[in-house]
Amino acid sequence: MPDHIGSSTVACNDDVLTSPDHNGLRLLSRSPHPYHRQTSELLEPSSSYAIRQSPPLTDSGTEADDEHFLKGLPAPRRLHKGLRGRNDVSSGTSTPFLAPPTLLDEEARRPSSSARKDTWNQTSSTAVDKWRRKRTREVARRSTELLIVCVLGLFVCSNAQVRPVLQRSSRELRYAGSMVIALIILYPLRLLLWAYWHRKPSKILPITVPSSFDPAPLFYPPIITLLVSSLIAVDNSAILLPNIILALCSLPRALIPTVSSNSQDVSPLHWVLTSVPLAMSRIPSDLVTAREADERMDALPTALSPEAVILLYPLHCNLLRVLHALTTTSLLTAELQLLSIGLINILLLSSSPQINILKAMLWVGGLDILVSCSKPIQWGISLARVPKWRFKRPPSPVKQKPGFLSTLMSWRRMRHDLFHSPLDSSSCSSCEAIDDADDTDDPNTQVSRGLGRVRPSNTGSTLSIRDFDVTSFSGIDDAHAGGKETVKVRRHTLPTTSRQRKRHTHTPSGRKKRSASISIKAFVSLTYAQAIIRKWVYASYVYACIIGAIFVPFPTIGVKEVVARESLHGDEPVGWALGYLFGDIQWFRWQVVSRNLGWWIRLPLRLSQDTGQAVEHGWVERLRASFGEANTRLLLSAYCLVIIAAGLTIVFRLSPICEVDTRRKVFHFMMVAMFLPTTYIDPCFVALALSIVLAAFLLLDLLRASQLPPLSKPLAFFLAPYVDGRDLRGPVVISHIFLLIGCAIPLWLSLGSLPRTDYGHLEGWSIPTREIAMVSGVVCVGLGDAAASLIGRRYGHRKWLWGGGKSLEGSAAFASAVFLGLTAAHMWLRLGGWTATNQHVDTWQTTMQKTGACAGMASLTEAVLTGGNDNVIVPIVLWACVKSLGV
Repeated sequence: MPDHIGSSTVACNDDVLTSPDHNGLRLLSRSPHPYHRQTSELLEPSSSYAIRQSPPLTDSGTEADDEHFLKGLPAPRRLHKGLRGRNDVSSGTSTPFLAPPTLLDEEARRPSSSARKDTWNQTSSTAVDKWRRKRTREVARRSTELLIVCVLGLFVCSNAQVRPVLQRSSRELRYAGSMVIALIILYPLRLLLWAYWHRKPSKILPITVPSSFDPAPLFYPPIITLLVSSLIAVDNSAILLPNIILALCSLPRALIPTVSSNSQDVSPLHWVLTSVPLAMSRIPSDLVTAREADERMDALPTALSPEAVILLYPLHCNLLRVLHALTTTSLLTAELQLLSIGLINILLLSSSPQINILKAMLWVGGLDILVSCSKPIQWGISLARVPKWRFKRPPSPVKQKPGFLSTLMSWRRMRHDLFHSPLDSSSCSSCEAIDDADDTDDPNTQVSRGLGRVRPSNTGSTLSIRDFDVTSFSGIDDAHAGGKETVKVRRHTLPTTSRQRKRHTHTPSGRKKRSASISIKAFVSLTYAQAIIRKWVYASYVYACIIGAIFVPFPTIGVKEVVARESLHGDEPVGWALGYLFGDIQWFRWQVVSRNLGWWIRLPLRLSQDTGQAVEHGWVERLRASFGEANTRLLLSAYCLVIIAAGLTIVFRLSPICEVDTRRKVFHFMMVAMFLPTTYIDPCFVALALSIVLAAFLLLDLLRASQLPPLSKPLAFFLAPYVDGRDLRGPVVISHIFLLIGCAIPLWLSLGSLPRTDYGHLEGWSIPTREIAMVSGVVCVGLGDAAASLIGRRYGHRKWLWGGGKSLEGSAAFASAVFLGLTAAHMWLRLGGWTATNQHVDTWQTTMQKTGACAGMASLTEAVLTGGNDNVIVPIVLWACVKSLGV
């Protein structure tokens, strides 16, 4: 499990480098061709996990969007087997290291005191100064990151609605915080104990913190989980306790003490530590009265049974293994932990219809495809790795033997047989002695062609069969009798049959060939035509399984059945969708009623005629009610399709004249144009659309990575011009997926924290209030990230104190764009007349101050972040700031 605190952390004595436990371990490579150099298959869980280092820094405004960085990527090194690097020490071993052995002893790189005394010169002094400056910059960077986390926690705790929730769960939160602090303090002591027990360190304190230390896996998964769940628990306090346990589950396993030297996926001590908050919530303290204890039990419920809460830790660990096997090196450690926590929340704590649909697509459909298609996809990837020339050649067509009459009537053959004339124009003087070996009827002289080249006789050398007169095999006996007597060699002699055949394990130059993968060897015996047929068989099976996972009418297997039961009150999903989109068209309503299809297609009620409810919102809601809610959804869908068509047209026109980064940012602006004005109009419909599009993106990327016809090559060809450095880490192209997730997560979180309304079969598909936090992801990813990249790449000359690819100009552009985007969202919320969650109690001056604070926090997080994807973490940070400050 990739649960290390960073690419390198606390170092120890250099004797660790010679530890035999690290021999044979291998780092997975983030090469552009991940399928060519993997020791484990894509869909098989790995027994050891690689250390995913932070992305390399570039000179552009953003680290991942640098086109020159992509062009300068080196070709993957082809090292010998067993010498491709070393993996980290597994967290289950007794070695409590958080860093790989190759990066452990950074202190050894510093010049020693004796070396400084002997060879002190300007070069060594410059190297020491450079090392110190780099260390100072990294300390400033990590301190700023810690400051951001602390300030974000203060923002959340300052919210008047969150404080009562935190007070009711203060015991569990105090336990979690004290346990984390104790484990962090205990860790260096464990390092010292291990160093003095297993080694003889040369220094009294053989510990140093490398400058490449990245605390992101320790900061973001637990803290973001606690802060987000605290904000959502205002309206649903039952989700706080499971998320406290999940936050403890996401701690790096290297922090947990262990005595076993075997790698374990589930640490018993870690499991016990994560179960303590459940026991504390059910056992009241002796310092409180019985009435307060009853109020506490009622105020801090749990949405899960105690048995399910106890099993959260093993579920989290096993889900991490599956996600790592699927994504390999595409995700960093913090991203993998956050993804696992989010999926568990969707599985166990989702209650809204939109998130239940997302749960059905990700969990039910995803598990169906994973179980039924993992082996065929793995075989398809292995088959795609085999080059054409490695396949078996098809057998050549058999030449028809000449008939008896054609042989008899051949004039050349007849003349040769009668007069010993040559068959061709060449000389045939040897025919006086014997016919050609291919023409003779004597079976003893029949020799296949091509067995060897005739060697000339060497006088005085050892005689072989090629040195004798082949007119009679008695010459062999004469040669043995004559000893060293020179024998005259005729022109036509027998080639040797004892010549050694070339070994297939070596090249013609004598170099040993690389052994092929076991998965590839299984397909080498196929011809190319058979391989193509095999690919289509695999593809047909995978497509059939995908269709079956969606439409199979089983309650726990088919996605459609789960959606109907958990989100649509038992209605058939296809008929419900038709009524949801076309239910306000008069012709469509008449066809449904006249054909008696009301049992299948649920038509929406008319507000003015059927319910008699008055629209209490602003003019946009009144216009929507008069035009029809279903017609409004059709209009929003058509508007989004027009934006997509216009954006793709602009991208294709800019392809010959603009670089990749500029074309990529067109997609960011497309997200702003689509979702910033439409989210407030119908947030539930937009959330449903984002869920369906995310599932489609994941499915298409699976088909692309599987390399199965006919969709894999067109998808790869379309995505190739827009990939960045993060997409080259592993098999998953994450840019468009994370762009969509960054826009969708704030909306999903806001919908999870707001009350629901509506009536009839659409119960739960409408909310009475709106908030600016809904569009924080669109503003952050669509405006802030695009502005930082475009401005930073062209005008970014002043770098931050810690260096890297981020510039002050790019960060200022990010903050300005986010500030303008949030201000525009606030103006649209007021102009539309929607009811805001904060009831617009703040003045414009206070609102601008809060908006500026949120923009600055998001910009600083984007500048300092290295251990996670900024398209996911920064929108969550901005959502937490906007939600807690009540912008």
